[in-house]
Amino acid sequence: MILTPRPVLYAALAALVAFLPTAGPVLAQPSAAARFTRLAGDIREADGHLYDARDDTGRTMDAAQIVQSPSGPYLAVYHTALDDGRFHAAIATSTDLRTWHRRHDFGPGTSQPSLAAEDSGAEDSGAEGSGDWVLAYEKDPDNHLELRSYPGLAALLAGRRERAFDAPRTLSRCAEGTPNIASAHGTTVELTGHYRAHCDTDRQLTAVLHGFRAWRTRPDQRLDHAVRACGPRGNIGDRTFLRLAGQDLVLIEGQLRPDDFGSWRLYGYDPRLGRAEPVALRTHRGSHAFANPSVTTITAPDGRRALLVSVFVPREGAAPGEAGELIYWRDL
Repeated sequence: MILTPRPVLYAALAALVAFLPTAGPVLAQPSAAARFTRLAGDIREADGHLYDARDDTGRTMDAAQIVQSPSGPYLAVYHTALDDGRFHAAIATSTDLRTWHRRHDFGPGTSQPSLAAEDSGAEDSGAEGSGDWVLAYEKDPDNHLELRSYPGLAALLAGRRERAFDAPRTLSRCAEGTPNIASAHGTTVELTGHYRAHCDTDRQLTAVLHGFRAWRTRPDQRLDHAVRACGPRGNIGDRTFLRLAGQDLVLIEGQLRPDDFGSWRLYGYDPRLGRAEPVALRTHRGSHAFANPSVTTITAPDGRRALLVSVFVPREGAAPGEAGELIYWRDL
């Protein structure tokens, strides 16, 4: 074997490297949770916000989920603890995201509502009454999931349901709830929720309803494990879905310590990688506990496309004047 002298070899390698194209720095793509935090983590930079949101009757709008109807008005479904000692879910409308007019009460023992327009009505002209709607909520006293469909916006606002399904508990003999409708297409509704594992701690589930008759559920242990890896040892509950800059994100609440409402925090879960990371929010006065997240994109009152966020701020972790439902939006 003929050996090349080292000085000659080094010189040849240097010439080869100099001839190759120069590569720029390798930058890791930020996670969807990091993108969300940069865009919407600081409420002080929001284009609009409302603390302690209430409807025009004075009811608190706890755990509010907001969507924009094809005909224009914003719709909010939420619940309130009333003097009868029970939660009441309700729906309200708004044109400015600040003033909310309550339209219908869905009755005692209803809470954690989630609303979605059926895909079949999403492309309609937008005239009031077009397009079907699906509503899901948690129902007590035997805490289970209920789903209702409404033939158009007018029927929804009046509470005139067309189809109904009371879901049996399949994963827990104690409680299943906090629904979030992922999709509603024709007679198939896909949703997520929680179940009371061993009648002790809330854990995640996914469910599918076919034809408002056939019901199937399963635990979502992958999501549970990812959130627990971030530190929560209490309940893992409500969640919302978002596609941000081409990346899927699940924003979910987790409780650091059981029975401690001041320890609720938010986490961003990447379903592709199966990983979660903390999501920090910064309010005007420094609240530190957040729960019941909901996120969507809307056309804001100023006509711009915006990211709309609503979260519940428990009083145990709230700064003065910030407890209750927080609604805010940031122009995209």
